[in-house]
Amino acid sequence: MEEIDLEMGPGYEDATHFDPVANQNLALISVGEHGLKPTPRKKKKVVKRWRDEWAETYKWAYVSVHEGSHRIFCSVCKEYGRKHRRNPYGNEGSRNMQMSALEEHNNSLLHKEALRLQMASRDKGMGVIERPLYVKDMTRQWTNEGYFQHTVSSLSILSAILRRDPHEMEFIQSVQEVVHSLEPVLTKYPQYVHVLERLVEPERVVIFKVSWVDDKGEAHVNRGFRVQFNQALGPYKGGLRFHPTVNLSVMKFLAFEQTLKNSLSSLSLGGGKGGSDFNPKGKSENEIMRFCYSFMEELYRHIGPNQVPIFDTPSGDIGVGPREIGYLFGQYRRLTSQYEGMLGPKGIQWGTSNLHPEATGYGVVYYAKEVLTDLHRDLKDLRCVVSGAGKVALYAVEKLISFGAVPVTISDTRGYLLDEEGFDRVKLSLIREIKAHNKNLREYTKSYPKAKYLDDTKPWAVKCDIAFPCATQNELNHADAMSLINVGCQIIIEGANMPCTAEAIDIFRKSKIWFGPGKAANAGGVAIQGLEMAQNSSRVQWTAEEVDMRLQEVMKDIYQKSMKAAQEYGIGNPEALLHGANIASFLRVAQAMLEQGCV
Repeated sequence: MEEIDLEMGPGYEDATHFDPVANQNLALISVGEHGLKPTPRKKKKVVKRWRDEWAETYKWAYVSVHEGSHRIFCSVCKEYGRKHRRNPYGNEGSRNMQMSALEEHNNSLLHKEALRLQMASRDKGMGVIERPLYVKDMTRQWTNEGYFQHTVSSLSILSAILRRDPHEMEFIQSVQEVVHSLEPVLTKYPQYVHVLERLVEPERVVIFKVSWVDDKGEAHVNRGFRVQFNQALGPYKGGLRFHPTVNLSVMKFLAFEQTLKNSLSSLSLGGGKGGSDFNPKGKSENEIMRFCYSFMEELYRHIGPNQVPIFDTPSGDIGVGPREIGYLFGQYRRLTSQYEGMLGPKGIQWGTSNLHPEATGYGVVYYAKEVLTDLHRDLKDLRCVVSGAGKVALYAVEKLISFGAVPVTISDTRGYLLDEEGFDRVKLSLIREIKAHNKNLREYTKSYPKAKYLDDTKPWAVKCDIAFPCATQNELNHADAMSLINVGCQIIIEGANMPCTAEAIDIFRKSKIWFGPGKAANAGGVAIQGLEMAQNSSRVQWTAEEVDMRLQEVMKDIYQKSMKAAQEYGIGNPEALLHGANIASFLRVAQAMLEQGCV
C-alpha cells in the first residue's frame, strides 16, 4: 500500500495520535511584495493538530498504524480513508492527499451506509457496530419504525455489487434502496435470494462509438449505450437519453429502475435503457440529424420487435423528443426496410398515442391524488413546488392547475423561477414559449415583475405542501430535505428517476413525510407506451379521453398494489409507498424468473 502524505507548514511536530480539538492551519501563508505566497512546506505522515471545523467534520476518525504506516481510520466501519475513494483516478498527486482521502471517505457509500446502520443500532439500543458493512454475519431486525434487517443474503448481494462495480454510484444507490425494501421478503421466502442476485446483473450491455460531423466539417466522437436489463416479463422497453451526464452507471441504474417500473405497471414488458453523452443543446437541426443517423447505424443491430434473438423497443427520454425520435426512426426504417412501431413518441400522424407526451407528468399528479385521497385531502389550493422545466415538469404543472392546486416554481440548470401567486394556463403558455426558444426562465419576470428568478439555487426552501422533484437523478440531497421539512412540506412525489438521494429519503422517513418513489409515481409514461404498442399492432388510435381514463386507472392500480404489498409485510405508513412499490414490482419479476429457470 502506498503512503498517504499531507503537506504541512513549518513548526509542526510529528504525531502519532489524533487530536481533534487543536486549532491550527495546515498551511501557513505569508504576505510578500507580490501578494499571498505559500511558505516552504515539509511532509509529515500524520497530522496532530486540526482546525476546529475539520475536527467537527471528521470527529468520526482516529489514527492507527496499518502495516507500518499511520492511517486515519473511520470509527464506524474501521476502514482507512483510501479504502473508500469515490474516484480511483483523481487526486493521486494532490498536495493534501490525506485530506482528500478523508473527504472522499466521508462521502463514500460504504461509510454512509455504515453510519446509517450505526445510528439505527443506537436507536434500538444495540450499541455501535464494530465491523465493516460487508461482514456477512451481521443481522438486524425489521420493525415498523423503518429500520432495515440486514441478513447474510442481503449483505452478500450488496457487497458483491460493491466489489464488482465500485465506481457505479448511481447503480449501487438504486440497488441498495431496493435491497433494503426486500428484507422481509427474503426472510419469508429464501428462494428469492438467488433470484435477486441474478436480477441485479443486466442481461446485456452494449457500448459503441458514435462518430459524427458538425456543420463546420469537424469530426466528433461520442459514446452510445444500450443496457438490456431484464426481459422475464416481456420485451425490453425503456428510453434513450442524450445528455452529457450519461455513462454506464447512469444507464444501468435507469434500466434497473425501468425493469421494476414496467413490472409495477402490470404490462408485459421487460426493462432497458440507452442513450449517449451527446448534448443536443446548442446543436443545429442538421447536426442533431447526423448524430441520430450515426447513433442508429449501430443501435439498429440490437433492437426491434422482430429482431432475433433480441426484442427491444426503445422510446424517448431526456434530450430525445419527437424530433430526435423522427430522425432515429427514419434511419432505422432505411437500414431495415421495415416500418415497425418500435420507437416513440413518434409524430401523431404516424403512430404515436394521444397523450403520449403528457403521460408521465399527468401520471405523477394522478398518483399524488391517490395518496391525498387516502389522507382525506384534495389537491385544490395546495401549494406545490416543482423542479425541472422539461416535459414531465411542465405537464405536471398543467395537471396541477387543472385540479386547482397552486404550483409556484419550476427550475432549470441555472436556478429556479418563483411566482408566489402561482402559475395558471396563460403563464404556463409563456413558459413553454420561453423554453421552445431556448431562453432563460428569467424572461418570465419581464411579463410578470412580481415573480423572481433565483440564480444557482434550488427551489426546496420555498414554502409548500407538496414537492415534485421532476428534473434529474440526485437533485434533492439531505440539506434540501431538511429545507423542505422546515418549510412545512408534507408529501414528496418523485417525477424524475431517483431524484432524491438516499440521505434525503432517510430524513423523510425519520420525519414521517410521505414519499412516493419515481418507479411508481412516474410509471404513467411507460404505461402509455405499452398501450401505444397495442394501438399500433391493431392499427387503431384511441381518443385523448380514452387514454386519459386508462392512465388514471393505471396510476390508481399502481398505488393500490404498493399499499397492499406493504401491508402484507407489516410495513406501516409513510414508508409503505416506497417499500411497497419495491416489493410489489420485485415479486412479479421474481416469480417470472423462477418459473423460467436459471437463465
